[in-house]
Amino acid sequence: MSHAIRIHEIGGPEQLVWNEISVGNPGPGQARLRQTAVGVNFIDIYHRTGLYKLPLPLIPGREGAGVVEAVGPDVTSLKPGDRVAYGGTQGSYAEVRLVPAGRLVKLPDGISDELGAAMMHKGMTAQFLCRQTYRVGKGDTILVHTAAGGVGLVLCQWARHLGATVIGTVSTEEKAKLVKAHGCDYPLIHGRDDFVKAVKEITGGVGVPVVYDSIGQNTFMNSLDCLKPRGLMVLYGQSSGAVPPFDIGILDKKGSLSLTRPNLNDYMATRAHVEEMAQDVFDVVRSGVVKVNINHRFPLKDAAEAHRTLESRKTTGSLVLLP
Repeated sequence: MSHAIRIHEIGGPEQLVWNEISVGNPGPGQARLRQTAVGVNFIDIYHRTGLYKLPLPLIPGREGAGVVEAVGPDVTSLKPGDRVAYGGTQGSYAEVRLVPAGRLVKLPDGISDELGAAMMHKGMTAQFLCRQTYRVGKGDTILVHTAAGGVGLVLCQWARHLGATVIGTVSTEEKAKLVKAHGCDYPLIHGRDDFVKAVKEITGGVGVPVVYDSIGQNTFMNSLDCLKPRGLMVLYGQSSGAVPPFDIGILDKKGSLSLTRPNLNDYMATRAHVEEMAQDVFDVVRSGVVKVNINHRFPLKDAAEAHRTLESRKTTGSLVLLP
């Protein structure tokens, strides 16, 4: 019998319960995966607390890596023994699971299972943020909130490689030093630095063409004030809470701004999209352009402690669970 972390009721980390589960044979379009590493993301906390509602009981988690044990009758792209990883697919906090084969990508040589598990959801999120939602290019100056987080660190490095100047917000001096070493030109500390004032000073009063904001309620309105006319506000998370309803006429008054609330699943809707995005991520990681730091490891059964650590705001880089 296999085990997984399940949520039976929404609430705190104590709702992450270690359960026995039964995993059957893969059906059409599926593969059975014995997982060797599982990535942890802030969206897992949103699901646990009910901020993003999913049917219960629920196995949380959106990314992982492992070895294919079996494939469905119509699956030809994979075979037992293949080393694979995935992102954006619910149910990763498990020792063994069934996964849509179209979401699995083979891990290339030089990328470990842990690295694959830690980079897929975060890496593909960073990919659609800086290559699709807004195409970051040479000469851009951008603002990245939560720059020391899993997505933030990847995004800072990738954007810097593309020729952008990166302004990033963090919560501590230690994190400021970390992001400075990972592509962030101007680290700002919440509670010490006025990021709106700093952005205006850095850009000579012009503002930035894009803000990447995963904090939400606490930063949203001030983030709008950092944008130059016709700038783009990319709200891709809400760790401080949902943004309250507001008069969209504000976007007009602040300079014909645009607002988007993107979702990874919509960017990887087809197999071709999954492969293209994953290849981009593999390329920047294998070339050394992006370094993915796995700074926290926990046994899978201790997922509750991993969530407490992530919610404490004391983490940097990626967290992984080890089955």
